[in-house]
Amino acid sequence: MSDTESTASDASTSTLARRLEDLDRVVYRFRQNPMSVIGLGIILAFILIAIFAPWIAPYPSDAGYAGEPAVHFDQKFEPPSAEHLFGTDQAGRDVFSRVLFGTQLSLKIGAVVLAAAVSIGVPIGLVAGYFGGRIGMVLMRITDVFLSVPPLVLALSVSVALEPSLTNAMLAIGAVWWPWYARLTYGEVLSVKKETYVEASRGVGASSIRTIFRDILPNVLAPITVKMSLDMGYAILVASALGFLGLGAQPPTPEWGTMVSQGRDYLPAQWWYSTFPGLAIFLIVLGFNFLGDGLRDMFDVEVQ
Repeated sequence: MSDTESTASDASTSTLARRLEDLDRVVYRFRQNPMSVIGLGIILAFILIAIFAPWIAPYPSDAGYAGEPAVHFDQKFEPPSAEHLFGTDQAGRDVFSRVLFGTQLSLKIGAVVLAAAVSIGVPIGLVAGYFGGRIGMVLMRITDVFLSVPPLVLALSVSVALEPSLTNAMLAIGAVWWPWYARLTYGEVLSVKKETYVEASRGVGASSIRTIFRDILPNVLAPITVKMSLDMGYAILVASALGFLGLGAQPPTPEWGTMVSQGRDYLPAQWWYSTFPGLAIFLIVLGFNFLGDGLRDMFDVEVQ
C-alpha cells in the first residue's frame, strides 16, 4: 500500500471513530434523562399498536376495519369487563378496539400535519435567511401575520370554512403550523450562513441552491427535528380538539377527540366512553413531550 493510500485510510478510520464517539456522546445524553427513555417507550408502544391494531383489536369490525363500523345495539353501554376491556358505546361497539384503531388516525394526523408544515415553513425560512434583504423581509412579515393568530383559533377558522372531515382537519392544521418552522429555520440560517465553511462554499463558486441544501440545511436539521418531536403531540391534541368540536373526523370514525365528544353526553353514568380515549390522548402527548425534551438535551439545542 502506498503512503497516499495509507494516509487516506488512516483519515477515513479517524473520521469514522470520531463519528462513533459523537454518536455515543449524544446517546449517553439521551439516556441520562429517564423521562426521555419513558417517552420513547410510550411512542414505540403506540407505533406498534398502530401497526398491529387489526390483529390486537378483539373486534376490529367495530372500528370499521374492512368496511363500515358494525353495530350491536343489544350490547350498548356495557361497562368494562373481560369481554370488553374498555366497555361499549351507544351502538354496542367495543371501545377498546376503537381506541386501538384511533392510534392509527392520530399518528397519521400528526405525520401529515408536520410534513405539510415542514414542507412549507423550512423552504421559506431557508430562502429568507440566506438571501435576506427585501425577499427575507417580505417572507418574514407574512410569517409574522400568521404567527399573530393562535394556531387553534386559525385552524378553527379554516375548518369552519371547509366541510368538516378528517382530511380537511389535517389541511387546516398543516396550513397554520408552517410559520413556526419558517421562523425557527430563518433564525438558524442567519447564524449558520456566517460560518467559515459556508463562506468557503461561496468562494469556490458553488451555486446558492447547492450551498443552501448541501452546507446549510444539514446543519439546521437538529433544532427542526427537536421541534417536530415536540409538535407531534400538540398537533394530535389540536386535531382531537377539532374532532371534539365537530370540525374534524366525523362519527363513526374512531378518532379520539370525536369519541370523547360523543361520550360526554353520557357522563357520569357511562364514564368509560370518554375516559379511555381521553387517556390515550394524554399518554401520546406526554410521550412526545418527554421524547422531545430528550432530543433537545441530546442535540443540545433550544427551540421556540
